[in-house]
Amino acid sequence: MMAGTAVLSKILDIREREKKDAQIDYYKAVDVFEDIATKLFNLLQKKEAAEAAYEEALLSSMHLDFIQDQLTYIDTLTKRIDELQKQVQQARSIMEFKQQKLSEAHVETKKFEKIIEVRNNEETIMRNKMEESFMNELSIQQYLSHKK
Repeated sequence: MMAGTAVLSKILDIREREKKDAQIDYYKAVDVFEDIATKLFNLLQKKEAAEAAYEEALLSSMHLDFIQDQLTYIDTLTKRIDELQKQVQQARSIMEFKQQKLSEAHVETKKFEKIIEVRNNEETIMRNKMEESFMNELSIQQYLSHKK
């Protein structure tokens, strides 16, 4: 029975290592997501400021070249924002996938911890029964030897 627990303990060690790797992968995916999302946020702020400058230029008597430059800049920002939005969505998907893998690894680890706990409890119960049986046998032997 102990050999089974030893094998399960080795499997548990492997599962715990897999869980740690899954955790590292998940945290890296979160970092990538946050990095891209921060870049997107900053670009959105720049676009908002550029649009405000453009609106102000239209209302005042700004030079036509400035207005055209602002439009080109806003267009460039919009294209970069679209690309970053795709990257954010992709990073979010990867992060969610890594989170799922981490959850699965956690469940697998818990499963083996529970199996080992149950087996250890069974072994303890069996050992206690054997000790009890041995003590009963010893008591009977002592009783019979004193009776003679």
